[in-house]
Amino acid sequence: MKHLDLVGSTTVITGAANGMGAEIARQLAPRGVHLALVDHDGAALDALAAELTGAPVTTHVVDLRDDDAVFAAAAQLSAAHPRITALITCAGSSMLGDLDQLTMEEMRWLTDVNLWGTVSITKALLPALRAAPAAHITHLASVYALAAPAGRLPYALSKFAVRGFSEGLRHELEGTTVSVGAVYPAGVRTGIILHGRYAAAIDPAVAARAAAAQAAMYHTDPADAAARIIRATERRAARTMVGREARLIDLLVRLAPTAYWRVMRRPLRAATDTRTPVA
Repeated sequence: MKHLDLVGSTTVITGAANGMGAEIARQLAPRGVHLALVDHDGAALDALAAELTGAPVTTHVVDLRDDDAVFAAAAQLSAAHPRITALITCAGSSMLGDLDQLTMEEMRWLTDVNLWGTVSITKALLPALRAAPAAHITHLASVYALAAPAGRLPYALSKFAVRGFSEGLRHELEGTTVSVGAVYPAGVRTGIILHGRYAAAIDPAVAARAAAAQAAMYHTDPADAAARIIRATERRAARTMVGREARLIDLLVRLAPTAYWRVMRRPLRAATDTRTPVA
């Protein structure tokens, strides 16, 4: 498959205001890659756009849970950027809590953000991507799309679904000019877990302790992860692991598909404990 040259064409990044999306934008702009940045946080988008130099940048304030708003923004975005060759979906959040603690509304909220937002923006921009001589879609899944831990059911559910969507869409688009890949990051120090949501039934102090325990396990530098994601997009890779932990978990699940939790339970004990009171 032909290597994708992003320079001089447009890459659309969702969840661009913070975290991995912002870091990817910071690395692409100086290389002359045109950027369309999508996020629900307009102030943060404007702040990021102000610091980027080297190529044209447009910002698009969109709540990805709103299908009508997504398709309207995609039309505007496509008009502003006539040559879109890459879509990188970074928008997402997390949710702490076990099934007894979570409400259906809380779980649906996370699924709307992580899964349906990804599906909606991909569907809305697919015509523009098809119009390019070559294009690639990169979906950020998660290591928890490979292995589902206790205490992260809505997150694992949504990310396993993103994985399935990515793989199925890749098969649908075989033989076309558009390729699709999923990235499986583990342990990237973006702070997503510290700023994510938790079930209202959980004591905030307990939730903060669990989130901090999870964050302490993150070792990959965001800049390194962003470079890996960009490289995967340029290579039009179907499956990319980011971080040593991701490669280890991928291997573990292959070797013990029904017993991997026996290995993962102990190191994740503090990060999945949303019930023990804080002393």
